[in-house]
Amino acid sequence: MTPAAPPLPHVPADPARDLRRLRAPADLGDLAEKVVYAQRLSFDDGVRLYRHPDLLAVGRMADLVRERLHGDRVYYNINRHIEPTNVCATACAFCAFGRDAQDPAAYEMSHDDVYERAAACVAEGATEVHVVAGLHPQFDLEWYEEMLRGLKARFPALHLKCFTSVEIAYFCRLHKWSHATVLRRLMAAGLDSMPGGGAEIFAPEVRTQICDNKCDADEWLQVHRTAHALGLRSNCTMLYGHIERDEHRVDHVLRLRALQDETKGFQAFIPLAFHPANTRLSHLPGPSGRLDLRVLAVSRLLLDNVPHLKAYWIMLGEKTAQVGLSFGANDLDGTVVEEKIVHMAGAESPERLPVERLTFLIREAGKTPVERDTLYNVVTREQAPA
Repeated sequence: MTPAAPPLPHVPADPARDLRRLRAPADLGDLAEKVVYAQRLSFDDGVRLYRHPDLLAVGRMADLVRERLHGDRVYYNINRHIEPTNVCATACAFCAFGRDAQDPAAYEMSHDDVYERAAACVAEGATEVHVVAGLHPQFDLEWYEEMLRGLKARFPALHLKCFTSVEIAYFCRLHKWSHATVLRRLMAAGLDSMPGGGAEIFAPEVRTQICDNKCDADEWLQVHRTAHALGLRSNCTMLYGHIERDEHRVDHVLRLRALQDETKGFQAFIPLAFHPANTRLSHLPGPSGRLDLRVLAVSRLLLDNVPHLKAYWIMLGEKTAQVGLSFGANDLDGTVVEEKIVHMAGAESPERLPVERLTFLIREAGKTPVERDTLYNVVTREQAPA
C-alpha cells in the first residue's frame, strides 16, 4: 500500500476543469484523477508513466502540478561552481572528471585559487558558490575547513553550498569520525547547505556496475538524514540514461520521497543526464531528448513533497532545459560560470550563462523569471547584474 502524505499542491476548486485540461488517454485516466485530486502515486504508477507512449499526456500532468506549486514563476540564481581538484580515490565507470594523482590531466587548486574564483563571482553579483571535488587523499577535512573559514572571512554574505554525501562519507572514513561530527565541524567552519550529487542510482545491481567503490545508497541517504537533523538544507539528484531501467528510476525517486517525508530537508530535485564521452561507458548512447523530458515529468509527479525541480541546463542543454519548463520543472539553476565535471564528459552546453540569457529562456517559455538565493528566498536588486 502506498502511504498517504500531505501533498504540496492544493486540490483545485474545479477539478473537472483540470481533468478536461489534461486530455488524458483512457488508459491514463486513473492517474490523471490522482494528479488532479493530489493523491500520492505508487511505484506501479511511476513505471506506467515511464512506459506510456503518450509523452505529452505525461507532461501535461506534470505541468499542472508545477503550475499549482509555482504559478508561472521560474527560478534562477547567480552562482559559481568551484571544483578544487579532480584527483579522486575512486574510479567510477560513468565519470570523466576523476583522475589519478599521477595523471597529466590531474589538477589541484590552492586555497588562494578558490578565493580568487570566489572573489570574481562576488564581483558579478553571485549569492552562492557550489563546491564539489574529487576524493583527494591529501585534501582532508582540515583542508576544507580552512577553505570554508577563508571564504567566510572574505565573503561573509556568500552562501557556501559544498560537499556531496560521497565526500562527507569519505571524510568520515579518512578520520574515523561519524557523519554528525564531520558535518558539525564543517558547519562551524562555514558550511551553509549541501548539494545533492553522488546519488547516481540507488539500486545495488546498477550501483555496483557504475560506482562500486563509493558510498552505497543507504549511506548517501543517512548523510542527508543527518544533515537535515542538524538544520542543513540540501538538494537531491539522480543520474539517468546509462544502464538503469524504468523501475530503477522509480525506486530511486521513491526512496528520496520517503526520506523527505521523514526530514523535509530536500529543497530541489535535479535529474542529471548521463554524458558518456571519455568514460568507461562511452559505448552507450546517453539519454534521448524524450527521456530527458519524461524523467522531468515523472519525477515531478512522484516527488509530491519536494518543492522544486531543476531543468539543469548544463546537462540538458539550453533548448531541452527550456522545454522542460513545460514538463514540470520550475528552476533552471544558475549562471554556473565554470563547470568541469560534465564538460569533461562531452557536454556541449556553454560553461556559463549570463543572467540575460537565463531570463530570456524563461520569458520565451511563457514564464516569469525570479532570481532566488540558495534557500529560495527571492533576491531583489536595484540594478540587474551583467
